[in-house]
Amino acid sequence: MENNIDLVYREIKLTEAELIREIDAECYIRNAWRVVEGNERQLVEIDWTDHELPNGTDWHIERYNKSLNHGGTAIGCFDGDTLVGYAVVNSDVFGKLSKYVLLDQIFVSKSYRGKSIGKKLFSHACSAARQFGADKLYICAGSSEDTIAFYFNLGCIDAKEIDSVLAAEDPNDWQLEYKL
Repeated sequence: MENNIDLVYREIKLTEAELIREIDAECYIRNAWRVVEGNERQLVEIDWTDHELPNGTDWHIERYNKSLNHGGTAIGCFDGDTLVGYAVVNSDVFGKLSKYVLLDQIFVSKSYRGKSIGKKLFSHACSAARQFGADKLYICAGSSEDTIAFYFNLGCIDAKEIDSVLAAEDPNDWQLEYKL
């Protein structure tokens, strides 16, 4: 990959779900946040390598299809014809204190990380969330140290209102929000 690449961001259609298989999701996780005694979060060394998307690529394609079939949107980052990053935002607004929509997925291929692609995809996700009538983006963030740092650097904070169904999907996820 060249340093001066021309990346294109565009909406990904329902019929393009299989493009997700192009993402090189391999990720080494040295440390992850875990809830320990007294409900406090602490960094714990886990020394783990994910070789594919969490829960598997098929699971993510299924979630992608479900989201888009229910009015959600997906934005992709392309290097030529290759999908190198994507984000999916659900259209359903939820919450009692705020109007949330879920940032259901956001991933960037291994060799493209550190090039602000995730930040740009997040920005596109925020625009989509506004169009759905939300005032906050809800994020079930993977617990790796790098993932949480990414979201905090964008200005995300602990979710004020925890969605119990989403939180139960993965108890290690950190429930975050971002004010639009």
